[in-house]
Amino acid sequence: MRQLNKISVWTIGHSNRSIKYFLDLLKQQGIEVLVDVRRFPTSKVEHFKHEEMEQWLGDHGIEYVWMGEELGGYRRGGYKAYMETEQFKQGIERLLEIVKQKKACIMCLEPNPKYCHRRYISAYLDRKGVNVMHILKKGQTSLMSFGGIA
Repeated sequence: MRQLNKISVWTIGHSNRSIKYFLDLLKQQGIEVLVDVRRFPTSKVEHFKHEEMEQWLGDHGIEYVWMGEELGGYRRGGYKAYMETEQFKQGIERLLEIVKQKKACIMCLEPNPKYCHRRYISAYLDRKGVNVMHILKKGQTSLMSFGGIA
C-alpha cells in the first residue's frame, strides 16, 4: 500500500472524444480505475453514459466506479460549500482508499479541469499531500495547481 504523501491521482474530462482516443489517454498513464465524479452520469455522447462506460472500460481491463453521490458537482449553495459536508469528506476518504490500491483517474465532462469541479477536488487532494495530474490530451499532462481555490 502506498503512503498518502507518495500517492497520485489523475483527472480527465471525456468531452466528445472517441472510445479509442479516451482509452489511449488512460492507458498512456497506466490507469487501472476510472472514478466517475459526474453527479448525473449520462451524456449526449452515447458511449460516455454510465452503463456504456462500465461495459467498454471493463472490456479493456479498467475498473469503473461511480462516485457522483459523494463527489459530483451541481450542488445547492455551490461546490465550495458542499466540500464542508461530511458526505464530501467521506467521498474523499473512499477515493483515497481506491487510490492507495490502484492507479486511478477521476473523470467528469469538461476536458480542461480549470472549468470543472475537478479543480476543487484537486485542490483538496493537493492540500492532503496527494500528487494530482491532469490528463489533457495525448502526450500532455499537467500539474495545474488549484490550491488557493478550495
